[in-house]
Amino acid sequence: MHGPNPEYKTPIEGVEQVGFLKNYVDNPNIEVGDYTYYDDPNGPQNFINNVLYHFDFIGDKLIIGNFCAIAKDVTFMMNGANHAMHGISTYPFFIFGNGWEKSAPEPGTLPYKGNTQIGHDVWIGYNATIMPGVKVGNGAIIASKSVVTTDVPAFSIVGGNPAKVIKYRFSEKQIEQLEHISWWLWDAQKITRNLDAITSSDIEALSAAE
Repeated sequence: MHGPNPEYKTPIEGVEQVGFLKNYVDNPNIEVGDYTYYDDPNGPQNFINNVLYHFDFIGDKLIIGNFCAIAKDVTFMMNGANHAMHGISTYPFFIFGNGWEKSAPEPGTLPYKGNTQIGHDVWIGYNATIMPGVKVGNGAIIASKSVVTTDVPAFSIVGGNPAKVIKYRFSEKQIEQLEHISWWLWDAQKITRNLDAITSSDIEALSAAE
């Protein structure tokens, strides 16, 4: 055997609150990699309710890599939450019509920060909030209840509001090695053969994996 089938919705028998997320998402603007799971006592199907202000006409994407662990109530704020800030008021008068539609901003003038991208093997703690356009590097850890407003470096641990780097999990040289190895892109058979190395702190053993 070489691990659970990533096509299963609930990979742990009898545990309905943990689900492989890609099997619950049908929005073409949300991409989720293999083995990434969402853990919610109310059911993994609730994940989609935590992707907020994600409007098709804006076109921004939420991209999540392989082997991520996402806790309950993690919220992704998308670009549709942004208001114009160049004027005196930030109030969106135009959306209410009735004569106020004349204040509609020109296409492309609303703040747009691009896609939100979560790397591979990222752990996001309970009730964290990821703001629009944030890029989270591979192997990062985001502490519970953090508000992430800027990009998160690979293999860093961040926390707080706004979230700041608390420390790095490995040295700069080791992080370069891990990025080069990219075990999260291996096939299931190779992962199974080298699971001891993946779950250890022995990067050299991982580097020698076959």
